[in-house]
Amino acid sequence: MKDFRDLKVWNKGYELVLEIYKLTKSFPQDEKFGLTQQIRRAAVSVIANIVEGNKRRSSKDFRHFLNMSEGSLEEVKCYLILSKDLGFIKDKDYEKIFPLSEEIGKMLFGLIKKL
Repeated sequence: MKDFRDLKVWNKGYELVLEIYKLTKSFPQDEKFGLTQQIRRAAVSVIANIVEGNKRRSSKDFRHFLNMSEGSLEEVKCYLILSKDLGFIKDKDYEKIFPLSEEIGKMLFGLIKKL
């Protein structure tokens, strides 16, 4: 297996995490332990599952962790939609970050299919 930092999907996922952290800095303080924490945790889970799966010794195990990464990514998408609808994210920021999440989803699907 490659070093996880060589995986394009991990790099895109890492970019998503950094963007999520930037966006959530401006969330209301009363969401600090609510939506802010949830979306950050889900975004980190996307890349953490890629890393853990990459280190496993079989393609079957790697696929399992990539599937978990897909689930976390869907959570991120849900939280992004909710954050936009609650007015925590501006439309222009949403239009930048949501397509990134969709691109990562396609990359995960492609990698799973390849394995």
